[in-house]
Amino acid sequence: MLEVRVSRKVVEADGVCSFELTPTAGIELPAFTAGAHVDVYVAPGLIRQYSLCNPPQERSRYLIAVLQEPTSRGGSKAMHAGVTEGSSVQIGAPRNLFELDMGASHYLLFAGGIGITPILAMAYSLAAVGKSFELHYCGRSIERLAFVEQIRATPWGECLRVHVDNGPEEQRLNAASVLASPSAGDQLYVCGPTGFMNHVLDNARASGWSETQLHREDFAAAPQVHENDQPFKIELTQSGQVLVVPAQRTALEVLLEHGVQVESSCEQGICGACITRVLEGSPDHRDQYMTDVEHARNDCFTPCCSRSHTPRLVLDL
Repeated sequence: MLEVRVSRKVVEADGVCSFELTPTAGIELPAFTAGAHVDVYVAPGLIRQYSLCNPPQERSRYLIAVLQEPTSRGGSKAMHAGVTEGSSVQIGAPRNLFELDMGASHYLLFAGGIGITPILAMAYSLAAVGKSFELHYCGRSIERLAFVEQIRATPWGECLRVHVDNGPEEQRLNAASVLASPSAGDQLYVCGPTGFMNHVLDNARASGWSETQLHREDFAAAPQVHENDQPFKIELTQSGQVLVVPAQRTALEVLLEHGVQVESSCEQGICGACITRVLEGSPDHRDQYMTDVEHARNDCFTPCCSRSHTPRLVLDL
């Protein structure tokens, strides 16, 4: 846990505010790499993840940007309305689930809307070591795109390609053209709305890109079907408690309701914060964080979204 101060809060675009976070104790912040995020403790029981978007070589500040979502579950609304310049907030140390491979010869970076945040840190990192890259930044309108002028003012500003829906036809993203004829040394990184990422990646695959060249970061989980969900029991080995998880509730909700402390953040199965060790039983894995190999081990699960194939799961809690 780190305590930081909001030294600057800036409206960067329609619905987007940036927050500059500096250490309250005057010490260097922990180092981070491009693609990393921090957990922000927005309010008691409300933790949200935000990507770091400033140059990773900086140790005196972190910069995050937050889109105010109309369907906010509380995080973005609280950040926009309740966090002001001078506020003190607690954050976790940087973690990276979207690591940038620095060994490629050329990079295609795609950002959709607020997806610019991890992509921007990647651009700074690539430029710092002289790597070849293009940054394709897409959105509904130029007014909704944060950091455009700051990017244009950088020494690598000529790498930026802006594509907006309400602009001239010739500047709109033609993914098939941009992604044609990939080389073995190319790497593609994309972040933004699910539909946007799928569009980019589907065009890449159609053009012959291999899966090892493709990288994405999800801000939200895919919708799940719950109509066939069944209740199941969770047994806690440390206390001996046996709790029932109803069909319409998550294991995480039941655990928290009974005073069992489990770290959580996204509550959608994309961050891995709530991963819990499973000692017996077969989880019904519904997260997007763990790999297929990790799922096959059946030795842990994400109580925020996953359920159980067996009537009971025995948890190391």
